[in-house]
Amino acid sequence: MEGWIEVRFGDVVQFPPKIKMKKDESYPFIPMENLDSGIKYVKPIIEKGLKGSGSKFEEGDTLFARITPCLQNGKIAQAKELNGKSGFGSTEYFVFRGKKDITDTDFVYYLSKTHWFQQNAINSMVGSSGRQRADAGFVKSIKINLPPLKTQRKIASILSGYDDLIENNLKRIKLLEEQAQQTYEEWFVRFKFHGYENVEIDAVSGLPVGWEKVKLVECANLVMGQSPKSEFYNNEEKGLPFHQGVKDYGLRFPTNSSWSTQGNRIAEEDSILFSVRAPVGRLNVAIEKLIIGRGLASINHKKHWNSFLLYQLQNIFYEDNLMGGGAIYNSVTKKDVERIEILHATEEINIQFNHLTSNIDKQIKNLTKQNQHLKEARDILLPRLMSGLVDVESL
Repeated sequence: MEGWIEVRFGDVVQFPPKIKMKKDESYPFIPMENLDSGIKYVKPIIEKGLKGSGSKFEEGDTLFARITPCLQNGKIAQAKELNGKSGFGSTEYFVFRGKKDITDTDFVYYLSKTHWFQQNAINSMVGSSGRQRADAGFVKSIKINLPPLKTQRKIASILSGYDDLIENNLKRIKLLEEQAQQTYEEWFVRFKFHGYENVEIDAVSGLPVGWEKVKLVECANLVMGQSPKSEFYNNEEKGLPFHQGVKDYGLRFPTNSSWSTQGNRIAEEDSILFSVRAPVGRLNVAIEKLIIGRGLASINHKKHWNSFLLYQLQNIFYEDNLMGGGAIYNSVTKKDVERIEILHATEEINIQFNHLTSNIDKQIKNLTKQNQHLKEARDILLPRLMSGLVDVESL
């Protein structure tokens, strides 16, 4: 590790960087919930007026959650797409930036992502139980082995290659989801399906002739979850993945953090996962066979039209906790779920729509699996590069 030197983290990083912002002016805002432990970049979805306290950052700065359980959950990301403005967010961020001619800002991000660095921050936590925060002074004093700037940039470039591929796949997934949702709205909301010009609208139902609303129980099989005994739980990946609520939900597929060696309520691969406890109606799809606990139900269309059913349910549950008529529920029973009304078109239209959207869903699933493999490869390489175990000059 020629040229690597031992230094204090706070001596070689801007922590926090100095940023001037004007009170009451509008700036990009990034809340804590937007940070995903497996994704490098985080983008603002809104702008807000700067009213008081809040962490301040600029494009490329690292946002590092300092509070429990967010730090333990790895909520660390790099701010992106601030459109030339400064941004602000939770007061519970540490903000890191490289120092000119000393540290590369991308390298600083990857350094903060190492298990070793995060564990040092966790060990510094002070405060009451459940609201503990990492100590800034302690984090600044952490001693790190710093490679030459050229080596930092090469390490960051190698790891960024994985994250940029992940980012591109996420963009493709978003476009595919928008395409499917737009198709649903065109066919089942505006009734502009194939051949609609030759179909009349029923004066009583307001639906195209031959269409009807049916109860979910008439068209789908429903399995309500039941949690196995906790003695069968583990995090060593023994048995099947176990999910009992929305804690590990992703944008479409859940991530696994718990497994169980026992459990007889199974969601098969591609089953729709429906939350039956608050937030009621939140949806995901099983990317693999898994065990479901009391907070979830598994839904499969009787004719295997799961893509058709997924977009129907997404349209109904556009907000969490809404059941038919907009009533808010903290939990629902099997009977409640079975009574959900689904719009059924003619057999021909249903088949056409399911064929179209299932092809889109397969692409989304494949891209998601690609991202899982990219994350795994990146996370194996990360500690080896950051410790100098792998010589970047050989790559």
